[in-house]
Amino acid sequence: MKMKSTPIALAVALALLTACTPEPTTTTTAPEVAKTETPATAQSESDKANAYFEQVFMDQVNMSPESLTQLGIKQKYDQWDAFTDEAADAMLALQKQQLAGLAAFDVSKLDAQTALSHRLLKQQLEEEIADDRWRLYNYPVNQMYGYHSNVPSLLINQHMIDDESDAKAYIARLNGIPALFTQVQQQLDKRAALGIIPPKFVFPLAISASKNIIQGAPFTEGADSTLLEDFSKKVNALKIDDAAKAMLIKEANIALVSSVKPAYESLIAYLTKQEQTAGTDDGVWRFKDGEAFYNTALARTTTTTMTAEEIHQLGLTEVARIHSEMQAIMTQVGFKGSLQEFFTFLRDDAQFYYPDTAEGKAAYLAEATRIIDTMKGKLDELFLVKPKADMIVKAVEPFREESAGKAFYSQPSMDGKRPGTYYANLHNMKDMPKYQMEALAYHEGIPGHHMQIAISQELENVPKFRKFGGYTAYIEGWGLYTELLPKEIGFYQDPYSDFGRLAMELWRACRLVVDTGIHAKKWTREQAIQYLVDNTPNAKTEAVNAIERYIVMPSQATAYKIGMIKLVQLREKARQALGEKFDIREYHDVVLKNGAVPLDVLEQLVDDYIKSKKG
Repeated sequence: MKMKSTPIALAVALALLTACTPEPTTTTTAPEVAKTETPATAQSESDKANAYFEQVFMDQVNMSPESLTQLGIKQKYDQWDAFTDEAADAMLALQKQQLAGLAAFDVSKLDAQTALSHRLLKQQLEEEIADDRWRLYNYPVNQMYGYHSNVPSLLINQHMIDDESDAKAYIARLNGIPALFTQVQQQLDKRAALGIIPPKFVFPLAISASKNIIQGAPFTEGADSTLLEDFSKKVNALKIDDAAKAMLIKEANIALVSSVKPAYESLIAYLTKQEQTAGTDDGVWRFKDGEAFYNTALARTTTTTMTAEEIHQLGLTEVARIHSEMQAIMTQVGFKGSLQEFFTFLRDDAQFYYPDTAEGKAAYLAEATRIIDTMKGKLDELFLVKPKADMIVKAVEPFREESAGKAFYSQPSMDGKRPGTYYANLHNMKDMPKYQMEALAYHEGIPGHHMQIAISQELENVPKFRKFGGYTAYIEGWGLYTELLPKEIGFYQDPYSDFGRLAMELWRACRLVVDTGIHAKKWTREQAIQYLVDNTPNAKTEAVNAIERYIVMPSQATAYKIGMIKLVQLREKARQALGEKFDIREYHDVVLKNGAVPLDVLEQLVDDYIKSKKG
């Protein structure tokens, strides 16, 4: 899973539901458009348009200190985003101004790539402006990515300390948490007034994760807390004298005790009180205009016009197909019994799991790294371009592993100095079977998210809003497509590993059923959990975590299968049309060289490729 938010500036900001701090000196004004039509002027028109696209992106990013940090830009390094109505209003006003500026360009005078950028930016801004009506339709604190976990995650994973000023900025951010959490509580109140309160199951998970942040020194006795350990490690690596290091660490201790601790205690008290008013209805159908909100969410997520019912039925069809392929593998390995009995065997037999020990977890990470390294050696068979940025494999940090997803990817910094990271959640090793390791590593790492996202960031012929933005159906569709791709060049030699690939595809097919079931058909949490237990080999604990994720992230889970199906369809369309002229590397180049795009735009790009090859 690649976490993301809106397609322009906020896509780079930790997958969060934050608003942004206004930057008073920032304006986005379209340059004057030339009136003549000479070739030189036409090129100038594209140059001016691309300069405008860059300005649009940076004007939005500059309103978000967290986005700047995520990109590796050390500006406003001591600040958090503002989470206020005023900040959201400022962003909306900026987006309207930016959209108006786009109208000044004559699209007929733009080169093809610039015209595509203009089309995408116009669509994105229009959708963001239209979607402002749903500003409060989200859960700023939830078990997946709420403020309580995003704040320490940014400090630990994105806030680099290369000198004393960086350390002081880190301390300033620690001292800024109380004001930020006050804003969070005010925004939670606004949502509660509309009946937008997370379901009851969310609260124990969010409260527990919040308590984890203020465990350990200097909050309690024992080993250093997560934040103090991170800060001390980074400061101690600096090339400054010991006295300066000691002073910085002392200041951090003071900030943790005087700012971080009371901020988290206040948030925990707030959540504990709100938990008493939370209900057990889970879908967004319960909100005012919930059906319209969910339909909009599906349209944005899938970049299609598919209805909830069409998506639900597609899921049922795909589940049946994959079950049939699984039965063939069950026969191949000689298992006697039903498919459900085979699922039980895979859930329960110890041979399919690493021990739930430090040694077992280290072995998992080592094997995941080996799988990715092996795939690196095969990339020339499949791709013309490879990412320059490196990637690493890490376990999800203890402070958030209990509530985080099974696995996810974090993109490299803009300059590539901070590598991309495949995070594996090793909290419960029964959720991470050996037979799914290959598919999971390919999806999150190479040739999956790292391949696509790092290449997108490194593109030289597209503006930043396309490099760092995204469309979930494209991004997650690519991730799922790249679970299948290695099979076609000889991987998944172990039938159980190939079964694991199918199990992960099945999981994504089931998502089409349960996401629409929960949010459109009024399924209960328990009903959706049971569907996953009955139809997949995954552990019940994983089914519980998954359904709870889909509940707080409506529509997001539908992107994977819909995107993958489109990528496979377009590849076969090109293969059939081109015959011997078809080159899988060229197809992947068409898919990747334009960055993330809506699925209808991707189809147009593939059609253009087919025409150019035929001609």
